[in-house]
Amino acid sequence: MITIYTDGSSRGNPGPGGYGVVLKYKKHRKELSAGFRMTTNNRMELLAVIVGLEALKEEQLPVTIYSDSKYVVDAVDKGWLWGWVKKNFKDKKNEDLWKRFIPAYKKQKVKFRWVKGHAGIPENERCDQLAVAAAEGGRLLEDKGFKDQK
Repeated sequence: MITIYTDGSSRGNPGPGGYGVVLKYKKHRKELSAGFRMTTNNRMELLAVIVGLEALKEEQLPVTIYSDSKYVVDAVDKGWLWGWVKKNFKDKKNEDLWKRFIPAYKKQKVKFRWVKGHAGIPENERCDQLAVAAAEGGRLLEDKGFKDQK
């Protein structure tokens, strides 16, 4: 069982943003993060999940993703995403990221668990720290998808 904790942050919405990911497998642990000059919180929440899934080297692994993003968790668990796909994402934001998410999601056996943000869950708090530090750090990347959807 692989466990992935994720969080996204935006200092202003839109504004500088970042994501944080903690991957855990048995005794192994890996942290990932990056920051962007201009983005949104929802984009960073979704990108964190994508990056976590894309970091896995094998396929069809049982993966539990912990996220405090209702946007991401509900889109998948309540089936909204598949309706958006059928309508070719008409009038939906973040199409580029959802289209990147789908193949990464389908490669694994994913279960989402929504967790309340800032509720003292150590790994979720760590993801928040990583995301905020990335958003406030130097060498911020360009979120081309955000720029393109404007």
